[in-house]
Amino acid sequence: MKLHQAFDIARGDVVSFIGAGGKSSALFNLGYELAEMGWRVTATTTTHIGLDQLELMPYAVTPREGAGALAMALDEFRFTFVYDEIRSERVFGPPLSYIPQMLDRVPSDVLLIEADGARGLPLKAPYADEPVIPPETSLVVPVASLAVLGQELDDEHVYNAQAIIDRYGFVEGQRVKSPWVAQVMRDETLGLARVPENTRVIALLNQVSEGYLRGRARLIARLILRSNRVNGVAIGSVRASDPVLEVQRPVAAVVLAAGMSRRMGQPKVLLPWTRKMTIIEHIIMQLILARVHHIVVVTGNRAGEVRRMASRLGTEVVHNPDFERGEMLSSLKVGLAALPPHIAGALVVLGDQPRIQPKTISQVTMAYAEGRGQIVAPTYQNQRGHPILIDRRFWPEIMALPAEGAPRDVIKQHPDSTALVEVQTDSVLGDVDTPDDYDQERRLAGLS
Repeated sequence: MKLHQAFDIARGDVVSFIGAGGKSSALFNLGYELAEMGWRVTATTTTHIGLDQLELMPYAVTPREGAGALAMALDEFRFTFVYDEIRSERVFGPPLSYIPQMLDRVPSDVLLIEADGARGLPLKAPYADEPVIPPETSLVVPVASLAVLGQELDDEHVYNAQAIIDRYGFVEGQRVKSPWVAQVMRDETLGLARVPENTRVIALLNQVSEGYLRGRARLIARLILRSNRVNGVAIGSVRASDPVLEVQRPVAAVVLAAGMSRRMGQPKVLLPWTRKMTIIEHIIMQLILARVHHIVVVTGNRAGEVRRMASRLGTEVVHNPDFERGEMLSSLKVGLAALPPHIAGALVVLGDQPRIQPKTISQVTMAYAEGRGQIVAPTYQNQRGHPILIDRRFWPEIMALPAEGAPRDVIKQHPDSTALVEVQTDSVLGDVDTPDDYDQERRLAGLS
């Protein structure tokens, strides 16, 4: 995956890179990606970069040369750096007051900013006056390198290590552990210090290869995403041809448990599944085991009983007042409307599909993280099943569907955005719609 895909860059974005362990490389690589796509890319710094880094740019100008010179450079080179002066082998950026002028006067598609410094170290805690993020920023990318893992927590290996020690009580010289990286990056006083409100935040874990280190990075990403302030965590190596292996984003599950169950004669979700759990409880447990970030159960028939069972497992519960007349769509709309704003995608989970498995859920969410599709559905022997993951960008289309519509109407409109994931279990197809179905699903699960 390319950096512009991982960061979901749009024309007009102002992107500020902060942190340590690959900011400059990420900025340069992103700039070249966009320039090769035909975009006009301006870059600058609110602090300073090394003179050797400036030499990596196709062209550089100063504000004193005027907006016309920058526009001409963009016409010819597509990717141009703006700086103020060079002193002692350091390239200093223009004053912050120049940023809005540059945005107003220069016909650039995107502005990339190195807004922090870290002396080339892999992890950073900022000092009081850092980072220097312009208020015009639309996306902040906090960066850390996993090369820091196992290194000593001191100023030789970590920028401003004392701030981390003071904040968390760690001992100087201890080896840096995975959870520590996550703690620093999601901390509003450290890794997210001075990030403007309502600005998108996508963190970048750099110097990650396949194998064990990728698993460590995924764990760190999940811990970072405990902060609702972070919209996603990109994992990869910025110097690779395809720099990003995956982007972990907060995914929620909307469990549809509002049906009348007329053919069953009793609510399906309240039927016993194991000796200790009903169907709805078992489904929720599978989602918890799959580490889904947020779970919303939509109730209807026998709402009080379903609420009590779901609430015991720590899930959010919302009621669909139209459950008697509405189809699945009405419950899905209620569930989507209840999700927090930081959630990136929603798994549509059927409340009568008790053989759902954490492995299958993870296969679907991983396909989404790897950028294979913004709508992801599991298939078994060429039959599409559930749960289906739908990115937030498609939710308005679902909310706008008429009462007689169905989510598949939206999915059909976006074949190029849909990925099908072949799984090795027919559990994605089975549900409990009749007493015979219930008996069969229990037999398949080895419960009878």
